[in-house]
Amino acid sequence: MAPDLWPQGWCPPARRVDSPNFGPRPLGTAINLAIIHSISLPPGTYGGDEIERLFTNQLDWDAHPYFEQIRGAEVSAHFVIRRDGELLQFVSANDRAWHAGQSSWQGRDNCNDYSIGIELEGLEDHPFERAQYQALADLLQQAAKAYPIEQIVGHEHVAPGRKRDPGQAFDWAALQALLGWDQRCFPAGITSL
Repeated sequence: MAPDLWPQGWCPPARRVDSPNFGPRPLGTAINLAIIHSISLPPGTYGGDEIERLFTNQLDWDAHPYFEQIRGAEVSAHFVIRRDGELLQFVSANDRAWHAGQSSWQGRDNCNDYSIGIELEGLEDHPFERAQYQALADLLQQAAKAYPIEQIVGHEHVAPGRKRDPGQAFDWAALQALLGWDQRCFPAGITSL
């Protein structure tokens, strides 16, 4: 790990928005997985501050009928990438954000313990923006210099049947092309150069 690259786990280019929804990682745990998510609040609505409010426990639950379904949720991710590519960070990468829930990857449960969670503003069935892919690739390149990131997966891969994000509209091949990383870094069968 290169702590000087991300002082105290904070990525310098990101706009910092502190979330109270985090905890310590298990002692000695290597941060070697990045999990890609998608989120919009309410679903299909972009550009508002609802994601920030959700992750900071300030969402007005009565502001939209959909919010009743998630009332009281205390969740977070390390990062959010807005539609225009703006990067926000809610939790230090050194800490455990609450993004994956009940999850397992390659026989290891509790993915929050050893992953960085990255939310893209969007929906599973809506194409993501070019600026988001570029910001995601830049973030992952930086993360891999600061931590031993070995693989990138979707929430759908670590919680199959329960989650389906980032979803079928996410272009894994485009991300792999931007990163130039080997196929082994991605879930089987989803990318090709």
